Amino acid sequence: MNHLPFGDPGTAPLAERLRPTDLDGITGQEEILGPGAPLRTLIERGNYRNLLFWGPPGTGKTTVGRIIAHRSGTTFVHLSAALSGVKEVKAALERSQERFRLEGKRDLLFLDEIHRFTRTQQDVLLTYLEEGSVFFIGATTENPSFYLTAALLSRCQLFCFSQLPETALSELVERALHDEAGLAGAHDLTDEALDALVSLSDGDARRTLTMLELAAAIAPERTIDLPLVERAVQRKGLNYDRAGEEHYNLISALHKSIRNSDPDAALYWLARMIEGGEDPRFLARRLIRVASEDVGLADPHALPLAIAAAETVERIGLPECNLALAEAAVYLSCAPKSNALYVGFSEAQRDVRDRPAEPVPLHLRNAPTRLMKGLGYGKGYQYAHDLEAGVADMVCLPPSLEGRTYYRPTERGAEADIATRLDQARKTRQLGDRPRRPSA
Repeated sequence: MNHLPFGDPGTAPLAERLRPTDLDGITGQEEILGPGAPLRTLIERGNYRNLLFWGPPGTGKTTVGRIIAHRSGTTFVHLSAALSGVKEVKAALERSQERFRLEGKRDLLFLDEIHRFTRTQQDVLLTYLEEGSVFFIGATTENPSFYLTAALLSRCQLFCFSQLPETALSELVERALHDEAGLAGAHDLTDEALDALVSLSDGDARRTLTMLELAAAIAPERTIDLPLVERAVQRKGLNYDRAGEEHYNLISALHKSIRNSDPDAALYWLARMIEGGEDPRFLARRLIRVASEDVGLADPHALPLAIAAAETVERIGLPECNLALAEAAVYLSCAPKSNALYVGFSEAQRDVRDRPAEPVPLHLRNAPTRLMKGLGYGKGYQYAHDLEAGVADMVCLPPSLEGRTYYRPTERGAEADIATRLDQARKTRQLGDRPRRPSA
């Protein structure tokens, strides 16, 4: 297999030495680069245009950019928005513009981590992309919908790179072991060590090869086994960004697992976020929300327990608070569920927003002054505690909303008892009630 040159082959990182120079050398992106796939078709036909590559690290975005530059005969200008400012990017754009005017040729500007540019900074690209004086490829690990401007998105074709499957990573490791540009047969790998490399890499080819290279560097003999891999890796590096899309994906998975009464999944997603460095206070706030939104009054103990977990986070912090968060997540997962409170309050809010703000009925108003009593404030009010059933036949909603029902308890958990009591209270209000007998 052919590889891209990178300085001294003996000192270049293994991942760089094995970087493929043709599309056939890329594995794991069949949906966009397999035979007849859209991105491959564009490249093979020489139909080069402005592109955006979105996907996790180590999935081939930069490699494809270099292959396009090689096939198109353009100069590959690789900049990172994390390291380069707008001034450097604009200078690269102007050089390409000048070359295009003088020679009819363009550079290929590959701007990595483009999501780190602000919306104003992204606007610098628009004029050059519009006039076609540069081939442009922007690469990002974050959701373009959240980070890139609509103007930039409309000028580029977006392609999504997927996390590499285990089969592709296994093939990559085997290639690295035997390829002359790789380890050239100097080492063997046990099946357990291979499985560990693949599972610890989280679909990242660069990470896989980096771990393999480190294990080979410290190997006392030819065979690389599982203990050696574990010693080399020390700790798995999770693909997690507390401010990025993965943050929202994982908290969504945690919330929905609890809602679906799956404590095992809840513990897994909770552990993923904690190990990824998530702020435990954020997790505690979400668990409090789950207690109200998804458990509600089906288990009135859920909210106090979630609040207790949040207090534990504040008092002792990480890592000691982990178990308190886990306890709350499991309790909420196992608790009976009801969204009746959430639905009822949402409907009440909708009526408040969409309907006229009616005055409070006179019988519900307080009457601390003689003037207010003279105007009818409090007239007709019935003190519920003076009634035998503790419920008065009194309408408490504005007239236009009389009969409206917002809270409709389920038959799950404690809400079954609540439903029975509410049903009796509604019947009492309809039939009326008699005063409580005076105590002896």
